[in-house]
Amino acid sequence: MSVWIVVYAIGAVQAALLALVLPRHPANRAANRSMALWLGLVALDLAVKALYLAEPGAALFRVFRFVALFPFLYGTLFYLYVRALTTGRGLGWRDLAHASGFLLALALHLPLLLASRSDNAGMFARWSDGNWPPLPGYDLLLFGWGLSYVIAALLRLHRYRRRVRQRRADADRLALRWVEVLAIAQIVIWCIALAHSALNLPGVSYHLIYGAVAASMCVLGYCSLAQAAVPETAETGEAARAVTGEAGADASAGDGTAGTAATSGDAQEDPRFPEVEARLQRLMSEQTLYREPALAIGQLARRSGYPEYLVSAVINRRLGSNFCDYVNQLRVEAVRERLADPGEARGILEIAYDCGFTAKSTFNNAFKRQVGCTPSEYRRQAAARP
Repeated sequence: MSVWIVVYAIGAVQAALLALVLPRHPANRAANRSMALWLGLVALDLAVKALYLAEPGAALFRVFRFVALFPFLYGTLFYLYVRALTTGRGLGWRDLAHASGFLLALALHLPLLLASRSDNAGMFARWSDGNWPPLPGYDLLLFGWGLSYVIAALLRLHRYRRRVRQRRADADRLALRWVEVLAIAQIVIWCIALAHSALNLPGVSYHLIYGAVAASMCVLGYCSLAQAAVPETAETGEAARAVTGEAGADASAGDGTAGTAATSGDAQEDPRFPEVEARLQRLMSEQTLYREPALAIGQLARRSGYPEYLVSAVINRRLGSNFCDYVNQLRVEAVRERLADPGEARGILEIAYDCGFTAKSTFNNAFKRQVGCTPSEYRRQAAARP
């Protein structure tokens, strides 16, 4: 038992420190406020459990049962963190609706929480003897509530990635992989809790559940402090509208002539598609814009002189790609040319970074998908040609 006390205490201290540090972290402040609230609750939860295990008694029983309701908020706060991360939208009064599961659980436990001292002592005795009557369907409500919010967060993350690939060339750098790690850690904890509740497996205990929560604080601490800044999160909704042609006024064309206004209804048949495509090809071949690692579609549209929705439509409908893949294809072709040059002495990764790639894995995956072999194999084959 003493081992669990130490584990809970360490987890509580780490969660409390992170809750204090994260709001001051320079990256993603709005999202970090949601995470700080989540971590503060976890710190209180683990601290109470450590104290209760050290000296169980009726005095702490009421508080112990109150913090046992906090898991109704953990999945919710994770979802609100992901929402803030991907949209820039922080917490508001309307978000109290997301606490309805916790409030329902709180209402079900009010008789216990408001009981007199003598009644509280009697309930503690029944709890200690294992005679505590379970609430019908309570565990199902808890697991369903928590997991549904984790799944909703992952779905929101998937939609965000899809929008970013339409808008930025460095989409893989902004893929928010650490959010997936946090989600997996939560799913593991919920699975342990489900195995304990439904299957009664040997070795899977209530203490193990919160031991996993305490251990997850290390994962959460590493991921949250190492998180990269997510730029222009509020613009992702505009990017989605731009892809479907819901943009506003037109801009002047690249050759200096005035463009005609276009709406979402006629964007697909816009007669300027060929000239926009030709303009993009010139920008990429003559000015090598693809070499800019953080190139965004808004920048490309401004350089082309055409509205963003029209550039998006050309890339999507005429070139059959999204913005990120379109730029990466140009980068791969540039890398191929350099790898086939016998006078090129630089290493493969140095060439890849010079052509605009920002990550080794992204480069390798894009190259193999487009060329059909690894960059090393391609260079060897090119060197073997007469």
